[in-house]
Amino acid sequence: MDQRARRKIRGNHPSRTETRKRIRQNENSVRELWDNIKHANIRIIGVPEGEERDKGAENLFVKIIEENFPHLRKETDIQVQEAQTAPNKRSPKRPTPRHIIIKMSKIKDKERILKAARERPQVTYKGKPFRLSADFSVETLQARREWHNIFEVLKGKNLQPRILYPSRLSFRMEGEIKSFP
Repeated sequence: MDQRARRKIRGNHPSRTETRKRIRQNENSVRELWDNIKHANIRIIGVPEGEERDKGAENLFVKIIEENFPHLRKETDIQVQEAQTAPNKRSPKRPTPRHIIIKMSKIKDKERILKAARERPQVTYKGKPFRLSADFSVETLQARREWHNIFEVLKGKNLQPRILYPSRLSFRMEGEIKSFP
């Protein structure tokens, strides 16, 4: 092939940087789709093995809400759309507590429950502590972890940092809110 033909062929294909940029955009789109799907989910971390089998994941969640947040149960009709156990990602041989994913009917209910969990020093079930958190994709969790060091520095300088949904950092500086993707 001569030089002109090679240049013509190369001109029809995107460059490596364009290809990498498009791959990054596609990965971000997939992450956003996953986070949209999981937006109404709550993840329960640390429930002892077997508890969800005995009572059923949905009933277990209702019992946890009644035990820790009785006022929420009385104020609103919290509706669970679906409840399921998440597979053990670390090591199936180790007896680590399973995660339970609760899909709420309303995002407002999820936000109310998570806010109440943050305000409480410890959430327990039958005296055993566990955590309630929002359910995010692995990529979003990694992006949030990457903000951790910066978050701690901003917190030390009393700049009121926040991690916004899904993985944006915001803080208050000189009365103005700054935000980073």
